[in-house]
Amino acid sequence: MSLAAQNPEKYIIIPFRKNNQKLVAAEMRPASSEAGAIKIATSMSGRFIGVAAYAVMVDEESGDINAPRLLASFGEVPDFSDD
Repeated sequence: MSLAAQNPEKYIIIPFRKNNQKLVAAEMRPASSEAGAIKIATSMSGRFIGVAAYAVMVDEESGDINAPRLLASFGEVPDFSDD
């Protein structure tokens, strides 16, 4: 079985709100493709202080999400990159 089949890439959109001056994630939304994730994030950007679309690798056995890759961001979003 290939690595891609074991850990398929998924697309998620995370909107952010401010709570006591801190950014907090609102409800995450899935998308079926990279283009779809960017389109959804774009459409949500007017309703939230920030929105980010990510491609992530999901470990099907544990459910862990790894290796987030930023596809698009709008407004204020936290920096999840490893420095």
